[in-house]
Amino acid sequence: MPKLTEWAYPLAESLLAEPLPRRWRHCLGVAERARTIALVLDQDADLLEAAAVLHDIGYAPDLAKTGFHPLDGARYLRDAAGADERVINLVAHHSCAWMEAEARGMREELEGEFPRASAHLNDALCYCDMNTTPDGTPTNPIDRINEITGRYGPDSLIGKFIRRAEPEILACTHRVLERVAAAKRQPM
Repeated sequence: MPKLTEWAYPLAESLLAEPLPRRWRHCLGVAERARTIALVLDQDADLLEAAAVLHDIGYAPDLAKTGFHPLDGARYLRDAAGADERVINLVAHHSCAWMEAEARGMREELEGEFPRASAHLNDALCYCDMNTTPDGTPTNPIDRINEITGRYGPDSLIGKFIRRAEPEILACTHRVLERVAAAKRQPM
């Protein structure tokens, strides 16, 4: 059975590399973070990495329909790309998307179309996204949240959403790091 990543990387590249090269670098960095926590994911490592490289495709000019990138990306993956349902749901709900959907008046729409994936996978994707800069390099969630707030402005919808989501983003990061530390303590 082919790996999900063998399908996901070329698709994400085709949608992001040319029109949004910085966003493409970010997605590559998020996928790289996913590989660093593979030890706590077992058979879901490939799934997480595929979702990581695809998580921001909803920003692609040809896909941006609602202006809410998790929903636009998930709809494309479902309706046009024939993606694995688990990848679709991770993309739809990445990085506390339900909070942004609520701020946009789209929470019912998001949750009505796409069920949330398991908590540990949602945590893992949030960790990967919020520990990666827009240029794809490693960072920490505090600096990432500050960068997002600075880029969009503290009074913007995104600025307010990311500050509201901050406690959950930090909790996701903590839970993932706890799982990684516990896995490293396990004897081989």
